[in-house]
Amino acid sequence: MKVLKVATAQPYEIWIGGGLLTEVPQDLPNLISTRTLALISDETVRELVTEDLARLLKEAGFRAEIFSFPPGEASKRMETVVELARAMVRAGLDRKSALLAVGGGVTGDLGGFLASIYLRGIPYIQIPTTLLAQVDSSVGGKTGVDLPEGKNLLGTFYQPRRVYIDYGVLSSLPLAHLRNGLAEVVKYGCIASRELFEFLESRALSLLSYDPEALEHIIYHSCRIKAEIVSQDEREGGLRRVLNFGHTLGHALEAALQYEILHGEAVAVGMVAAARLSELLGVAEEPVSPRLESLLRELGLPVRFPEGFPPEEILSFVWSDKKVWQGRLTMVLLKRVGEFVFYENPPERKLLQVIKELSE
Repeated sequence: MKVLKVATAQPYEIWIGGGLLTEVPQDLPNLISTRTLALISDETVRELVTEDLARLLKEAGFRAEIFSFPPGEASKRMETVVELARAMVRAGLDRKSALLAVGGGVTGDLGGFLASIYLRGIPYIQIPTTLLAQVDSSVGGKTGVDLPEGKNLLGTFYQPRRVYIDYGVLSSLPLAHLRNGLAEVVKYGCIASRELFEFLESRALSLLSYDPEALEHIIYHSCRIKAEIVSQDEREGGLRRVLNFGHTLGHALEAALQYEILHGEAVAVGMVAAARLSELLGVAEEPVSPRLESLLRELGLPVRFPEGFPPEEILSFVWSDKKVWQGRLTMVLLKRVGEFVFYENPPERKLLQVIKELSE
């Protein structure tokens, strides 16, 4: 098992290992004083993981109640939060209870948000079961739900007591969802680690074959990079914005398609667009987009906007994203693989040009 520390105002650890979920019942008393737990999970993960975890917790003397919801981004809304909260109240979950968010990014964001507001805040633990959640959304304390106008427009910063990452559960993950998480790993390589990017280039086939050694490597180094960034900028006031590389146009694409595209797929296209824009604006000091596109294709991720979709419509969603502040848009661009720059207010015509080029 590997351990990483996240030095936020409420410090916590990330535990990474195969078969790690069996250790959760023994470790929980070190984190929380309660024996009453709400396990939040979507209906798919409930059957695959959460019911077995609840059984282990009950055998260890915990009261473990499962509260589930339909899978998918469409459930990441206030209505689901209210439904879950009411179910928890009816089940007698009080302010001395704790919440375990067991699942992918939707569950982590939704469960964390619920924990942050339920009875004005109860402790929670992240147990991510998808690669995307393991390398990204489970770390850093960002919670949130979507509005029709855009992703994560309602949310809080609320740090978990611990993050348990068991990469053994990824064996049940469909290949499309494994690729979904690999997009975020590519992001970390682009902004902070040429070595990680090169590892992805050399081990793409191993990763797509669920090789545990390769998965542990990319999970550990992705979490290390994110933990270092979050520790320096917990509430996204400066440096943490670098984690938005590829997300400006990625989120716009998700919103334009009404979230009928996987997050990692949208981010993959957004990263290519950001790399193209880096070259178009003269920020890139070496060609970045050809190498990035090649890696994404090898991982089976898209590198183009959907055919026939109006570029102007995609661009319109950029301005409703939460990264736009007082009418100013700051994008993360690349000097080279492994080195980023912040670029304020890129010309709209250049953004539109890139979207058009990647729509042909």
